[in-house]
Amino acid sequence: MNRIIAILLIGVLLNACKTDGSSKEVLRDTYLITGEAPGIYNGIRAYLQETDERGRKINKDTAIIMNERFTFEGKVDTPKLWLLSINSTKGNLALIVENKEITIDVDKDDLANSEIKGTKANEELMAYNTNIKSYSTKITELNSKIRATDDKDLKSSLAVEYTKLTNEVKAQPEAFVKSHNNSLYSLVILDNMLNNKEADINNIASLYDNLDANLKSTKFGTAVNVKLQGIKATRERMSATEIGKTAPDFTAPTPDGKSLNLKSVLGKVTIVDFWAAWCGPCRRENPNVVKVYNKYHDKGLEIVGVSLDGNSRQKDPKAAWLQAIEKDKLTWHQVSNLNYFNDPVARAYNIRSIPATFILDENGTIIAKNLRGPALEAKIAELLD
Repeated sequence: MNRIIAILLIGVLLNACKTDGSSKEVLRDTYLITGEAPGIYNGIRAYLQETDERGRKINKDTAIIMNERFTFEGKVDTPKLWLLSINSTKGNLALIVENKEITIDVDKDDLANSEIKGTKANEELMAYNTNIKSYSTKITELNSKIRATDDKDLKSSLAVEYTKLTNEVKAQPEAFVKSHNNSLYSLVILDNMLNNKEADINNIASLYDNLDANLKSTKFGTAVNVKLQGIKATRERMSATEIGKTAPDFTAPTPDGKSLNLKSVLGKVTIVDFWAAWCGPCRRENPNVVKVYNKYHDKGLEIVGVSLDGNSRQKDPKAAWLQAIEKDKLTWHQVSNLNYFNDPVARAYNIRSIPATFILDENGTIIAKNLRGPALEAKIAELLD
């Protein structure tokens, strides 16, 4: 549960937002962050850090504390969610950095308890975190009571209350967005939701659609929508190549410049094999594929090799492709747009790494994928022997 609380407190704060302004906010061309740091010694360094997709902290700005004060000044293209950290001081503080004046009253005992003043976005951030912290306190207290009692009925009753509270805290991000459809902080929450690989994209799309039109038209609002649509498209491509789905049809250039259509060459079993001349693992796997093809072609096996040659390091991608076909004795159908991972066939199959294989039945239905060596031969034998 502590992990859930941590995610809700900090995890929703990983990107950018843009505030619509208020009478208290002073618009500038640069950000000016002034920190009041009573009790922190001269010469101690303070940092503004950005958290990347892997959770790594990247320094964006540095200041030195003098006379219990520090100042950051710089410029951001759009507001950013960064973390303030101070050497020898516990914790860190999430804040939204905008080209405005921001003041931080530092708590030297725990940065997370510091106060941010100056922008509406940061006020909303602090209010949201205060709400989550109240849930955290209640949940911690309940957990202690559950551990302390041996009364089964009481333990069961407390467990029900515990579950209710944990479900409520998990629902807070969505609840905030629904009740603050004109808040730029809602965009921060939605943007972070999109970083979850298990996210319900349709639900996020619905939440985004219900935001205020002016909010969606901001630079950050547009960026969140682009990210959302990109993930939706990727999910759709991934879904299209799941086992049991009909493989995406394609037409692509052959080595002699003609066009080959997948449906026109389907056998009883067909392997769509993504590879490239520059790909060491692919070239090492090719002898296994040759063995399988030579053994089962007469029984109805067809293979369509899709080359992802065309990367920037190849002086002549087509020559490299043709030489690899000849050297590795790949006598089956070959196609390539010579466009590396931007190949439209690779994109249709959501190819992120090679070698990659898809095994299709006579109707073009995907029945297995990403098999190599003995596993590939065993599957083809199962289908054709």
